[in-house]
Amino acid sequence: MRNEELTCGHFVNPFTDIGFKIIFGQPASKELLITLLNELLAGEHQIENLTLLDKENHSDSIADAGIIYDLYCLTTTGEYIIVEMQNRFHSNFLDRTLFYMCRAIGRQVENIREKRKKERELRTDEPMTEEENDLMLREEKADYYGARYKLSTVYGIFLMNFREPGLEAKFRTDTVIADRESGKTINPHFRQIYLQFPYFEKELNECETLYDKLIYTLKNMQHWNRMPDALKEQVFNRLEELAAVANLSMEDRIAYDKALDRYRVSRIVEEDARRAGWKQGLEEGLKEGREKGMAEGMEKGKSEEKRAIAHNLKALGLTSEQIQAATGLSAREIDLL
Repeated sequence: MRNEELTCGHFVNPFTDIGFKIIFGQPASKELLITLLNELLAGEHQIENLTLLDKENHSDSIADAGIIYDLYCLTTTGEYIIVEMQNRFHSNFLDRTLFYMCRAIGRQVENIREKRKKERELRTDEPMTEEENDLMLREEKADYYGARYKLSTVYGIFLMNFREPGLEAKFRTDTVIADRESGKTINPHFRQIYLQFPYFEKELNECETLYDKLIYTLKNMQHWNRMPDALKEQVFNRLEELAAVANLSMEDRIAYDKALDRYRVSRIVEEDARRAGWKQGLEEGLKEGREKGMAEGMEKGKSEEKRAIAHNLKALGLTSEQIQAATGLSAREIDLL
């Protein structure tokens, strides 16, 4: 582990849960979040404005209750965006992101009926009776069966401070629902982008686009005492203001310090695990080498012993066939003695 990972820089570490939300998850950072998302979706979708929604996915199911997205947004044109930052590898991470997406899509269908129910109650100022509720359900089945499944696009943006074995060894992976043979997108409403930060290896002088500069900054800013002079765009001035540790409120500073401690402990545990794995691998390799060397030595000793016996038998005048039968050596090996 690099020493600077254990030091506290001028800026918050975006790979801590609190640090990420300080930078992107507060009303004051909305323009910065829009800029990041527009760079990620360049050429595909342009966000003019968005609303930060309640990040907790309230559910009637105990198994689904308490699902927390780092950021959950709704654009003015109706798209939902889940933004999730994951610092450490854990098993089934890709399954978890799929579940997040499916749950967000499923809630759209569930919300249509809830919305109609609330609109009716607001008009009459009375709760719906059981008969009215059943009637509305029958109307939905008759008139709105197809319409109730019209979906808005859900984007999943997953920032990962680790290498995921289930993805290709590259920084960005984009997934859609597509035909396996032609690659043609079948349903445009399901969209996932995975960003594996350990694979982003560009230096600042190699970052020509705003997109690259933003990614470079997120990866490295926790080690800086100031923004590099090369980052002149207004977005970095805003990022510098939001992410400065000195600008945090007392409440945010306490929460961030706790999150940073958790981050440091997790990194130390991971480093110890890597070292333990390396040490175990070295010991196993040495043991395997010793065992292999001993086996090769014993085999060589047996071969030399056979040759010595064959040499003595040959000196006593035994035929080559007799020596072969006694030692197992070939006729050529015996002739060369």
